[in-house]
Amino acid sequence: MDARTDKPRTRIQIRNRETILDAALEVFSQYGFRGATVDMIADAAGLSKPNLLYYFPSKEEIHVTLLSQLMDTWLDPLRALDAEGDPVEEILAYARRKLEMSRDFPRESRLFANEIVQGAPRIGASLSTELKALVDDKARVIAGWSAAGRIAEVDPHHLIFSIWALTQHYADFDVQVRAVLGPARDPLREAEVFLDSLFRRLLLP
Repeated sequence: MDARTDKPRTRIQIRNRETILDAALEVFSQYGFRGATVDMIADAAGLSKPNLLYYFPSKEEIHVTLLSQLMDTWLDPLRALDAEGDPVEEILAYARRKLEMSRDFPRESRLFANEIVQGAPRIGASLSTELKALVDDKARVIAGWSAAGRIAEVDPHHLIFSIWALTQHYADFDVQVRAVLGPARDPLREAEVFLDSLFRRLLLP
């Protein structure tokens, strides 16, 4: 629905909104919220500034829309961790899914990282409610596996944090990774093998 008219959006309106959001994702992921401007986003979208402002009245509204869409995508890999599955394989599969997100959604990862670095002014409430509730729930699952002797004793929250750090690094610091490894190597393929070995040795009881 179009919030301004309460009428369904036309195909052109839907397309223009998607074009604006994709252009904004590129601009925000490069320059952060503070460095981005409405003019830059309009230019990247191939639209006039007044046309862009018809769909989104401010830079902040575009940014909040992107972050709201991203939060669901960001939580999906952790939601998929199955309490009934094999503990080691479930945790390794989660790490692989997060690594795949670094490959498939590098701009989204940088957008999220920029928001967090700035103190999460636009998604702070979601972090302390939706994200925290999900992480706490999965931490209880991992703690239960540890208590049952199915995996080694680990701090479940810090295990999840370490997976975030060791996978999102490949999106947020892609230029640095590729500069160090050189053009002949495949960072994400190598990372998958390395992280599988690292976490498997950590988790096996």
